[in-house]
Amino acid sequence: KTTIGVVLSCYTIAALCIRPFSGYLLDTFARKPLYLLAYFTFTAIFGGYLIAGTLTLFILFRIIHGVSFGMVTVSGNTIVIDIMPSSRRGEGLGYYGLANNIAMSIGPMTGLFLHDAGADYTLIFCCSLGSCLIGFLCASLVKTTYKPPVKREPISLDRFILLKGIPAGFSLLLLSIPYGMTTNYVAMYAKQIGIQASTGFFFTFMALGMAVSRLFSGRLVDRGMVTQVIEAGLYLVCFCFFGLSSCGWLTTWSLQWTTYFLFTIALLLGIGFGTMFPAYNTLFVNLAPNNQRGTATSTYLTSWDVGIGAGMLLGGYIAEIATFKMAYLFGAALTVISLFYFRSKVAPHFHRHKLR
Repeated sequence: KTTIGVVLSCYTIAALCIRPFSGYLLDTFARKPLYLLAYFTFTAIFGGYLIAGTLTLFILFRIIHGVSFGMVTVSGNTIVIDIMPSSRRGEGLGYYGLANNIAMSIGPMTGLFLHDAGADYTLIFCCSLGSCLIGFLCASLVKTTYKPPVKREPISLDRFILLKGIPAGFSLLLLSIPYGMTTNYVAMYAKQIGIQASTGFFFTFMALGMAVSRLFSGRLVDRGMVTQVIEAGLYLVCFCFFGLSSCGWLTTWSLQWTTYFLFTIALLLGIGFGTMFPAYNTLFVNLAPNNQRGTATSTYLTSWDVGIGAGMLLGGYIAEIATFKMAYLFGAALTVISLFYFRSKVAPHFHRHKLR
């Protein structure tokens, strides 16, 4: 179990370590070649898994995979910002984020389906390799405008982390901790409180909610309502996490209605987070000059990933010493702190320092 933990965590740690540097590289050099290089490396590693005969080699491939993932996510997001007209940036980021959400739902589902059907890992990795090759072909067709070489500024902390985005990053980190608890432990929580329905539906409703949010959130952001959209999403997410925690007590009243309530929460969570994702992304980008878009994107993604990692650790620890419902109650309290911090600190800071 310890070895599995090392293999899984080295991917995430490698992705987190490269992200600040990837933002700097994207702001310094041509973005599309870096994007394609990272995408090609990410694709090739699936072929490497097929020939990894030792655990050491497999861990090495996982580290390289994590580095390429950290780079390709930042560069892809930055290129989307580059090619979108500024008047529709929020809407474009919303659809791009929706594509990510769909992929993160289809990928595990397909992998588990193949595994449960008796397919070996060679076939699973080959399917992943084929999917990535198609994606790489699509990525190579993306047309980007010429980016003239920029004068390289002296190395400073602001070249790796968007300092103006730190308050928003802290707010986002607090928000992503309960999100990390949900994605990793909601199935165990449902089982612990006696819900019999398949928790796979929880993620289905959550994905549906995110899709619904794309119908309006991006357009509102493009109208300049960045902080208002985030605040609305925060209120909704606060309600959802308190509701999720209350399911642990509601099952003693009615298991059937608690099940319905749980899936309703999943739908509302999807709407809440789906509303905030493009708004938060736009907030970071609007705090940065054009030559620091990569840094802004990497700061946004790093804040989110650190929070999810902390949620995985805290959720398991609190559930071990208490219960999952207490873990979600703690997560709900963090969303309230995030809301008040955003209203009192982040929103005024954004309106004072925004560049567009």
